[in-house]
Amino acid sequence: MGSGAGLRGWAERRPVLFPLLLLSLLCPALSEPIRYTIPEEMPEGSVVGNLAKDLGLSVRELPTRKLRVASEKPYFTVSAERGELLVSSRLDREQMCGKKPVCALEFEVVAENPLNFYHVSVEIEDVNDHTPKFPQSSFELQISESTKPEARFILGSAQDADIGTNSLQNYQLSPSDHFLLVNKEKLDGSKYPELVLKMPLDREEQKSYHLTLTALDCGHPPLSSTAQIQVLVTDANDNPPVFSQEVYRVSLLENVFPGTTVIRVMATDQDEGVNAEITFSFTEAGQITQFDLNSTTGEIITRHMLDFEEVKEYSIVLEARDGGGMIAQCTVEIEVLDVNDNIPEVLFQSLPDLIMEDTRLGTYIALLKIRDKDSGDNGEVTCKLEGDVPFKLLTSSRNTYKLVTDQVLDREQIPEYNVTITATDKGKPPLSSSTTITVHIGDVNDNAPVFQQSAYLVHVPENNPPGASIAQVSASDPDLGPNGQVSYSIVASDLEPQALSSYVSVNPQSGVVFAQRAFDHEQLRAFQLTLQARDQGSPALSANVSLRVLVTDRNDNPPRVLYPALGPDGSALFDTVPRAAQPGYLVTKVVAVDADSGHNAWLSYHVLQASEPGLFSLGLRTGEVRTARALGERDAVRQRLLVAVRDGGQPPLSATATLLLVFADSPQEVLPDLSDRLTPSDPQAELQFYLVVALALISVLFLLAVILAVALRLRRSSSHTTWSCFEPGLCTKTGPVVPPNYSQGTLPYSYNLCVAQAGKTEFNFLKCKEQLSSGQDILCGDSSGALFPLCNSNESTSHQQAPPNTDWRFSQAQRPGTSGSQNGDETGTWPNNQFDTEMLQAMILASASEAADGSSTLGGGAGTMGLSARYGPQFTLQHVPDYRQNVYIPGSNATLTNAAGKRDGKAPAGGNGNKKKSGKKEKK
Repeated sequence: MGSGAGLRGWAERRPVLFPLLLLSLLCPALSEPIRYTIPEEMPEGSVVGNLAKDLGLSVRELPTRKLRVASEKPYFTVSAERGELLVSSRLDREQMCGKKPVCALEFEVVAENPLNFYHVSVEIEDVNDHTPKFPQSSFELQISESTKPEARFILGSAQDADIGTNSLQNYQLSPSDHFLLVNKEKLDGSKYPELVLKMPLDREEQKSYHLTLTALDCGHPPLSSTAQIQVLVTDANDNPPVFSQEVYRVSLLENVFPGTTVIRVMATDQDEGVNAEITFSFTEAGQITQFDLNSTTGEIITRHMLDFEEVKEYSIVLEARDGGGMIAQCTVEIEVLDVNDNIPEVLFQSLPDLIMEDTRLGTYIALLKIRDKDSGDNGEVTCKLEGDVPFKLLTSSRNTYKLVTDQVLDREQIPEYNVTITATDKGKPPLSSSTTITVHIGDVNDNAPVFQQSAYLVHVPENNPPGASIAQVSASDPDLGPNGQVSYSIVASDLEPQALSSYVSVNPQSGVVFAQRAFDHEQLRAFQLTLQARDQGSPALSANVSLRVLVTDRNDNPPRVLYPALGPDGSALFDTVPRAAQPGYLVTKVVAVDADSGHNAWLSYHVLQASEPGLFSLGLRTGEVRTARALGERDAVRQRLLVAVRDGGQPPLSATATLLLVFADSPQEVLPDLSDRLTPSDPQAELQFYLVVALALISVLFLLAVILAVALRLRRSSSHTTWSCFEPGLCTKTGPVVPPNYSQGTLPYSYNLCVAQAGKTEFNFLKCKEQLSSGQDILCGDSSGALFPLCNSNESTSHQQAPPNTDWRFSQAQRPGTSGSQNGDETGTWPNNQFDTEMLQAMILASASEAADGSSTLGGGAGTMGLSARYGPQFTLQHVPDYRQNVYIPGSNATLTNAAGKRDGKAPAGGNGNKKKSGKKEKK
């Protein structure tokens, strides 16, 4: 039956729905509802109609659109599979609508994605499912025998909950000779029966009559019910009571208090005595619950509060009975007037839990319905939003509103809104109610992380421990959840990409930047990083910031002395000072550098130790060494200064330099002290030394052979000039003779050196005619620079030597020390004091010792160079001068000193330096 009714309803609304379907394509919600007509009492699950099809939705859209019914009472539901509107609960038209001629259930259907609302009206047709019922199964009616024909008696009416043709339509009376039935109709359309007396009654003939009253409807099939009427014939009472009005009408406000008088009915009886005493009563007293009746006065009063929204009018039948049993009836129509006693209600049909902050303007947020039980102006309601909220209300249909967005939402500014909707009716006085809902705003990743600073600058002291924290960057993201979770990374730097990870790293969660190594200010003073903060949203947003790291200096580098520098063998250098130097004379300058910067590299110079305090002054910042006073007679010729170079760091670091200063007028006066310990040479240097010694020995053997040949030829010569050099007591013709004083010396033998005046050097060994006295050596020289050990007679011991010739000079190549290492000018004289002579003696001894360390010999035992046989076993190589100083090897361009350069006519390497080495003499 439900399906047939549904089809019939579809047929009835087909002409109306076609244009509505076209309109639904253009409008988000239909202004006119979709109408269905179905009979009541359809079983649950019956199909009302294909709602999805009527809305123009395909079956494929149903899962996403999520059609559902928004109604206070769940009479209907929507099939999720086919989109059909189904009956979900019992539909009893009489219970839902009562006696209303049209019973329509109106509700909204909500479709999501996008959100739309559709109005649906389902009209419930009446079914003849209720039988007319009498309030009592039997009635008793007393009629006086004197009652005249055509007298009318109102009988109890039956009640039928159905409407229309299914409601009570007719009354029938069982056949009777004395009575007939007349159907009467009230103002509200309801019917009631009246019993009419056809002929007079005679109590003596028949005291009572039994009649059957049947109530019928016109349904399909028709339903009926019966009641038994017993008519008792009483003794004559000629005049029945008479009401002043056949129908009483009164209007009553619904808010009257209980006990309020509604109306007072009036009835009279022309009889006298007991037959004139009238009592009033309700004919259907069991159904009258809202009113009370005074049986004596006929006053009707309210028993309970009335409610217009429940019952709008009352129809009451009153009966007046006199003492003789005659009765009269009247009808009281009570109209209940509406009073504005119901506050409007705001009912939300659809409200999402969360609204995203990127929702577009005009998006439907919620569907709400206004309900006011009052009628007329009391039931007309207007709605408005309270406060400043980014929403507005749109009227959808009668008493239905849509809440839509009116402004841009921003969760970071306002995460939720308390939306207050006030509904006010038009009654007097108006009533209103407010409903507040909380609209939560959902987060969207619309905010990029923001660093607390536009740029970061950190200072990191050098020599920091690896793994130490050097900085921390912090970025905030006002979004929520993953959209606000920030991770940090290094995206760029001015370091090499391969080396970046070995310098710094960043903690992705905290933003702490760690140093992966110890920084060195001298190697890396600053570098710049580009850090990125990225959230976890989709798509992810990020921000960059620059971090500049300045590596600050620490005092971790001591000063380094550049001058005076040590020689290749680690020995210190000499500086010469003229004997006649005046105060303020610039002797030398200590040059030092510091790899640090700032105060850590601000150097100062201090004298820690001096041989003669006060003789020299040192510039605090310049490092210049100047004479503070003139050299005194008692001042030592050799001075030693220990200079400390300090930086300005905290704590300060320092380095020391030793200055060896010698007062001398010429470089020849300065001879390095060879008595210091020699630094061990490397294997390559030792190999070169052995080669040089071997060449020297070969050269010596060759020279000995040449000298022997020359000596033999000279013996045959009678020229005195040639041999005058070898005469006792005489060395050269005016050659400079330096009588060394060996009174404190260490050599047990003395040697005489003779240099011929000829252009070609000749070598001769002289036999010692007698023992020389201590310290008697003769130095003879010319440009050749050859040395000869000579033995002289005792006469030469007492010979008064001439002062040295000032024109005689050692060339640069002939000076003791490292060959070519000194660039001083050649204006000095040969040393003529005991100190310098002893220095020369020590140099010769050291050279002889070097030769003695070799494996080659000159024909004698190991380390004797063949001299033991000539001078005795106690004479070893330590007493032999170093012949390597000025040995020329014939047939070879190799020399052991720079004397060869001068022999070949080359000028010695000159210079302005005046430094002398105090260590081991350089070997070439």
